[in-house]
Amino acid sequence: MKQAVFLDSMRPSPRFQPIRAFGHFRKLMADKEDTAQVFHMTECLPSRHFRRQAQAFCESREGRALMEREPHLPDILDDHAALLAHPENSVAHAYVKFMRAEALSAAGLVAESERAGRQRYNDQFQWFNDRLRDTHDLIHVLTGYGRDALGEQCALGFSSAQYPGLTDRFLAWAGAFELNRRVRCDAPVFTAVHEARQSGARALRVYEQDIVALLAEPLAQARVRLKIGSGIHYAAAHRAYRARGINPYDFLATVA
Repeated sequence: MKQAVFLDSMRPSPRFQPIRAFGHFRKLMADKEDTAQVFHMTECLPSRHFRRQAQAFCESREGRALMEREPHLPDILDDHAALLAHPENSVAHAYVKFMRAEALSAAGLVAESERAGRQRYNDQFQWFNDRLRDTHDLIHVLTGYGRDALGEQCALGFSSAQYPGLTDRFLAWAGAFELNRRVRCDAPVFTAVHEARQSGARALRVYEQDIVALLAEPLAQARVRLKIGSGIHYAAAHRAYRARGINPYDFLATVA
């Protein structure tokens, strides 16, 4: 059911707390699976531009229609049997393959956000933020960026160009700096993140899509329709790492 107001009157005014955000970032770098730190960072890095874009979408005809008709996304995304009923070349099949390979679930990401202990509100802004959370792994599937350390930064770089939240932008560049610091290599880390941001800026906004319909599309067709480019520099970075004997999918363990 559509929420009545964009902002619940009980929502506190956001506070910009960059030092606390950096502390949460350091914890995330110590354990990249501790995604609750990302949600803590979001609380510390509010953006007025982000709220304005969220409100514009929620009050648009398309946004209102999605709030009215779209099922709870984690339930849809975790129903692998239903998703696998789509053709093998579909976004749905690619999504299930990715989630199973990474031992992930949409419900697991919800649990991580709840573990952060953030207050929930019955407003449209909550719905919008939940939507960004629930479509994060679809970004990986649609862009081809893996869950390796650089792939995560590139996925965040792509997202940070789709909406003006500060957290994804900070994580993309700070994470890239951390990767570059930990190993001296000619891998084009910053170029790959910049390329991802350019791709996200050119592409149609994923959060605006009818996710149920998107899942049914052929993956190659969806990428063309959404104007999502290929990660040429991301692939080049992987080649550079492997040339140095570094497994890009076990990056932090390799260079520790």
